[in-house]
Amino acid sequence: MTQTTHIQTMPPGDGAKPRSPEYRVAVDSLRGLRQDLFHDAFAYRPLPRRNPDGRIIRRLPGRLREYAIWTPHALIALVALITLLISGVDNDGQALLVVPLTVIPVLLTMIRPVGAFWASMVSTPLAAVLGSNWGEWPWAAGSFACHLTVLTVVAMRTRPRTAGWMWALTALYALIADAGIGPTYEYGGTNSGPMLVFSAVILLCVTVWHIRSAAAREVTAQQTVTAHERSRRTLLEERTTIARELHDVVAHHMSVVAIQAEAAPYRVENPPPELEKAFATIRENAVAALTELRRVLGVVRAEDYEVPDAPQPTLADLDGLLANVRDAGLSVDKVAIGAVRELPQGVELSAYRIVQEALSNTLRHAPGATARVEIGYVLGGLGLRIVNGPPPNPSLVKPSPGAGHGITGMRERVTMLNGEMTAGRTDDGGYEVTVFLPVALPDEGDA
Repeated sequence: MTQTTHIQTMPPGDGAKPRSPEYRVAVDSLRGLRQDLFHDAFAYRPLPRRNPDGRIIRRLPGRLREYAIWTPHALIALVALITLLISGVDNDGQALLVVPLTVIPVLLTMIRPVGAFWASMVSTPLAAVLGSNWGEWPWAAGSFACHLTVLTVVAMRTRPRTAGWMWALTALYALIADAGIGPTYEYGGTNSGPMLVFSAVILLCVTVWHIRSAAAREVTAQQTVTAHERSRRTLLEERTTIARELHDVVAHHMSVVAIQAEAAPYRVENPPPELEKAFATIRENAVAALTELRRVLGVVRAEDYEVPDAPQPTLADLDGLLANVRDAGLSVDKVAIGAVRELPQGVELSAYRIVQEALSNTLRHAPGATARVEIGYVLGGLGLRIVNGPPPNPSLVKPSPGAGHGITGMRERVTMLNGEMTAGRTDDGGYEVTVFLPVALPDEGDA
């Protein structure tokens, strides 16, 4: 048996020493600097207008709201005018040259923010060399105001990391200028310290504002997702409840069909074999359908769910429901319109549950109010109208974390029966729920 030893050689490129964490941090930092301040530095990025549906702007009159959306542009133009006045007063003979150097970067922040920063950095030494009565280096009076404004606006329009790079480059320029490059001896002193302190405070505030805004957006998005999931879960729970109830209703009717089909041949003397065979077939199909129904719909039952001993409620049991509601303190009247007749049990059950939920919402959201239940038996369906007045004492109304879930359940029941429903506040401050549940007309031969 021969043993072969394989000597694995590493490619030349793989033999390099791994980079240290400090080196990777430095490389990532330089890459971030290039991406934030060099890549597409003069890209066209116009300053957006304010949202007309904002919390403050939407309260203004219509004409004033049209002007309010331009508030950011107006503020920048105002600061540019102030910078112009400062530069004009600070320079005697060179004002026509210095003023554009300090005003253009401020105005440039509205269309090319990163380019405005570089324009301010370039114009600062030019304005100082052309002359200033302020007596300090390296920022003349107009350049001082211009650069602070540019830093603030650009930091607000970009991300916090960009603000850090701008402050670092400003500090680097101040360090080089104070190191003896430039006519420092002609001025009374340096104003690099105030510039760095003021700009650091401003950029810190802007960064905090960015972080808070991002956190608020994330919270809003999370609340939206949570509300959607809560609504979806409520809808599924309501569907499960409806499926349980209908399972009991349908199972009861299928059981009756099976029993009557089995007993029918014994009620007729000497029934023909064809009739016996037909009833046997009906019973077999009913039992098979009942078995399949229990198998399919049985999955919607919770482990702790028990089949109710009493039959499911119908509109005939509505008086008992109204009596319980009156005992709870709600004054409610009932009006029936049309010829009262027996409807399909699924329709009666859904109508009962809709009235029950509407009155429960009245007790919860309008304590002490009066309510009215109208039931209309019309051709082709059943109409319901549950309306309540405003609460006599609104201070007693407490916020409910489940607000809106009852409406979702009612809509699901109405949709299941191909009905129509509207719900909303009335003119007097109350609430109204209107429902129509279609019912197929009986054939003339069945009448």
